[in-house]
Parts: sequence; C-alpha cells; structure tokens
Amino acid sequence: MKEILIATSGVILFLIGMFRLSSTARKIIDIRIKQYIKYAVEKPLYGLFTGIVSTVFFQSSSASIALTIGLVSAGLISFYSSLAIILGADIGTTLSVQFVIWRFTEISPLFISAGGLLWLIGRDKWKIAGEMIFYFGLIFFGLELVSQATEPLKESPAFLNFFAQAKNPLFGIGLGLVVTGIVHASAIPIGILVILAQQDVVLLENALPVIMGANIGTTVTALIVGTVATVSGKRSAISHLVFKCAGVLLFLIFMPYFLILLRALSSSVAQQIVLGHFLLNLLIVFMFVFFLKPFARLMNKIIPGKDQTLPLWPEFLDQNDLSDTEKALGDVQKELQREMVIVQKMFTKSIELIACPKEGKKRDISYIEMVVNNLRAQIVRFLWQISARHLSVKLSQKLFAYTAITDDIESIGNHVILITDLVLQKSAKKIKFSESGEREIMEIIELVSRNLDDAITIIVEPCAEKIRDIISREEAVDIKVKDSRERHIKRFHNRLCQAEAGPFFVEMLIHLERISDHCDNIAQYVLDIEEKQPEDELNIID
Repeated sequence: MKEILIATSGVILFLIGMFRLSSTARKIIDIRIKQYIKYAVEKPLYGLFTGIVSTVFFQSSSASIALTIGLVSAGLISFYSSLAIILGADIGTTLSVQFVIWRFTEISPLFISAGGLLWLIGRDKWKIAGEMIFYFGLIFFGLELVSQATEPLKESPAFLNFFAQAKNPLFGIGLGLVVTGIVHASAIPIGILVILAQQDVVLLENALPVIMGANIGTTVTALIVGTVATVSGKRSAISHLVFKCAGVLLFLIFMPYFLILLRALSSSVAQQIVLGHFLLNLLIVFMFVFFLKPFARLMNKIIPGKDQTLPLWPEFLDQNDLSDTEKALGDVQKELQREMVIVQKMFTKSIELIACPKEGKKRDISYIEMVVNNLRAQIVRFLWQISARHLSVKLSQKLFAYTAITDDIESIGNHVILITDLVLQKSAKKIKFSESGEREIMEIIELVSRNLDDAITIIVEPCAEKIRDIISREEAVDIKVKDSRERHIKRFHNRLCQAEAGPFFVEMLIHLERISDHCDNIAQYVLDIEEKQPEDELNIID
C-alpha cells in the first residue's frame, strides 16, 4: 500500500510539473509566437523543426499540438502548415523519455533546488527561468518517486504477471492508450516502462505494445481541443489520430523486424524502449512528411468546409513605397482597414459567445488579438520610417492621425478580450440577466456593431454621411448606457434580477461604450484629415 501511495504521488508531481512547465512556457511562446509562425509556415521542414523545439520546450507533445490546433482554429496558420508541426511534436516528445536514461531522475533535486532558489530571488526573465527549471526538475523527481516505489514490486508475482500480459499486443496497446488518455502524457507510461526495464522487470516484447498504445493515447488531448475548434482545427486533430494509427499499424505488422533492429542498436532494454518510441514516431514522419499536400487535399474532401487564414504580417506595407510618401501613407490606410476588419471579427466572435459560451472560442479570440497587436507594431514602425522624410502639413496630419487610429483599433481589441472574459465568467457562474437587461444589452451591441462596420469603410473611403452616422450612434450609445445603468439599479432594488448580475452588466456596458468611443475617435480623425485638405481636393464634407 505504501508503494502505491508513493507511486501515485510521483505521477501527480510529474503531471503538476508538466502542466505548470507547459503553462509557463506558453506565456513566453504567446509573446513571441508571431515570430515563430512566420518561419514555421514557410516550408514543411521548418514546421517539423518548430514542432520538435516547441515540444522539448513544453516537455509535452499534447500541449504543443493543442497550441497548434488553437492557432489553426484562430486562422493564424493553415491546416496544411499545421501537419508538419504536429509530426515534429511527435518526434520532440521522445526526448523526454531519453532524459530518464540519462539519469535526470537522480539529479532532479538539483534542478528543483537551483530552479526554486532562482524563482524566489530572481527578477523578470531570471524569475521565469527559475520557475521553468523548478518544474522541469519536479517532472523527473516524480518519476524518481515512481522508481523507488516500483523497485520492491519486482519481487511480486502478481505485478510481474500483469506486465507479462502486455506481451499480448492488443492488451498492451489498450493499456498504453487508456493510461495516456487519462493523464494526457505519453511520458508517464513510457517513462515507467523505462524505469521498470532498468530494474529488470519488463522485457522489450512487453513494452512495445504499450508504447504503441501510448502514442495513440496522445491524440486524446488534440481531439478534445478539436471539438471546440473550427473545421480546419478539427482536420488537424483528426489528422494527428490518422498519423498515429497508421504508424502503429505498420509498426505492429513489422514488429519482429523492429525487435531485431532495436536489440542490434543497444543491449540495454531501457534504451531499446526509448529507441522504439523514437523509431515509431520517426516512421510516422517518413510515412507522411513527403505527402503532406495530397494528404491535406484528401482531408479537405473528407471533412469539407473552408476557413480563412489571417495573414499575421502586413499585406499592404511595401518598403519600396517609402520613396513616395503619399503612396506609403496609402499603404498604411489599407493596412488600417484590414486591422479594423480583424478587430470586427474578434467582436463578432465575442458576441456569439453570449449565446454559446465555449472556452475554446476565447482562445481563438486571444490568438486573433495577437495579429492585431502585431499589425499595430508593424504599422507604427512603418509610420516612423515615413516620418523621417520631409512631409507637408497635409501629410503630417495624415501620419499623426493614422498613428492614433491604429492605437484606437488596438484598444478596441483589448475591450473585446475583456468582454469575452466577462461572458465566460457569467456563464461559469450561471448568472443570467433579466429579459429587459438582455434586450438593452443587445440594442447597444447592435449600435456598436454598426459603428464598427462604418468605421471600416471610412478609413479608406471617407464619407460625410457615415461619419455623421458614427457620431450620432455614439451619442445614442452614451444615452442608452446611462439609461440602462439607472434601470438596472431600479431592477436591483425591486429584486427583478440576480444580485451577482450587477457587476457583469455594468462592466459589459462600460466596454461596449468604450468600443463605440474608439469608433467615434476614428471618425473624428478621418474628419479632421478631410477638413484640413484644400477645397479642390475635398468634395465629401458639406
């Protein structure tokens, strides 16, 4: 009983370490993700390398693939580009088990101590690095506890008989699949196999079927993420399952030959198990990496549907146009409109969550916000380059207005993220607005949505009527928000709504009003630009 408790504690520490390491690494990845995506999608080889590196960084192929599916679902990378990253992630996960062979379990207290100390006394980047080292050590300390707990079990006939049954391929595959599906980490069953092999408890014939099952089990996390993803995200999740099943089937057919090869490569059963895990995933890569385009076309036919991919990098900013200031500012104008269209997409998705709240949709919206933030940075950098040239008063006015507009657009995206958080918190706490409150919110959303539509248009095609409409609707939004607050107070005192609904209702009103304010700002900037132009260049303002 004591050994079981220690082993269970080890598994729990392993999972805590893996999930927390993935979470910490994710924060760093999210900040720099736009840089990685640019290279990952250029060629399948780059995608393969990206998958390997990200999995080593996360210490979890499940986390790496879940992130990839999220990016596909958000439209940041295409379904085709995701396939190479998924294949690379499956190679990267084999290194985690190799660390057990290299005795990282025995020196895990060193990682925990050094990382923990750096985490406590470090600042900024060093603090984050210390946290990651601490959790990295915790992963292998958990496996060390499992090793200590299982060592006495090698004398147990019942324990030995259980693993002897894994020699039956179907039993072994089922065991590996179930365990990995439950813990969402193939390193747990495979790491334990390596530890048992080091203690002469498990033979290679017993281990290979479990390895095959564990590899199929890693698809469970991806499939769960895929249930709330777009059509392309679902394709990526199912493709991962197809990769694994096809590889396992071929590996199973030729298993006698793989046994001979593995024994020739190493005399250590533990190392043979690690190599078997690696060879299985390498086999999957070679089966598919040269046929990704036809495979992608086949999956598109099997799972029909089309998702748009949002280009992460500017489409209209051309460095060659910097010699012509007027043309360069025209490029910025088009890019601002595209940035505004993306923000409107974020807003639409966040409002859809009101009727159908799903955590996965929030992830999609947050990834789209990365595009907005990146575009803002690229536009501002381009405007700096333009500002270095000699500008007329009219062009200077445009430059400063465009700088302000891109800030307003980014601010709209920030408010959309906050609305998304509010909607999901409201759903999680089962809070409902009164019927009149719901109606008032939807009326304001309609006005804000129309302001976003017109703001998109006037950036490139200034229209006096649309500008006046935005300003008029903004005044209407202000009045409706003020009236809604007063009516909500009355409903609250008359006990016509839940007490918990109040803060959510008021915050929703605030963020919707702020979005409308930013649309009004954009309209005012466009109006200022047009009014300051000579009369012979201006025909739209009465």
